Amino acid sequence: MSEAQRINPDWECTPAEIHERIQANEDLLLIDCRTDAERELVRIEDSLHIPQDALSANLESLFRREDVSEMIVYCHHGVRSLAVVAALREAGFESVRSMAGGIHQWALEVDTALPTYS
Repeated sequence: MSEAQRINPDWECTPAEIHERIQANEDLLLIDCRTDAERELVRIEDSLHIPQDALSANLESLFRREDVSEMIVYCHHGVRSLAVVAALREAGFESVRSMAGGIHQWALEVDTALPTYS
C-alpha cells in the first residue's frame, strides 16, 4: 500500500503538506507528543511539547488557543500521534490531524539536516 493510499485525509497529513502550509504562513500549531528524552534528540522548531501522557492536563489550554486554524500532532513514526488525535477529537477538537510518518519522515523528506533515531 502506498503512502497516499494509507493516509486518511481527515486524520493525517504528510510532512510535505505541513511544510507547504508553514511556508504559506498558515496558523498551524505543531504539537510534539513524544517523551522529554525523545524531544531532546530532535524536534521541529516552534512546536509545542505536550507528551502523550500529559494530554489531559493540557486540554483546557488547547481549547483556549484561538490563534490556530489546525493542530498537527507528531511523534516518532505517527502511531502515538494518531492516538492523541483520536483523544483530542473525542474531547471536541475538530481541526486536528496527525503527521504521517512522524518526525522520522519529516527528517527524511523536509529537513534532512535533522538526525533520525531508532
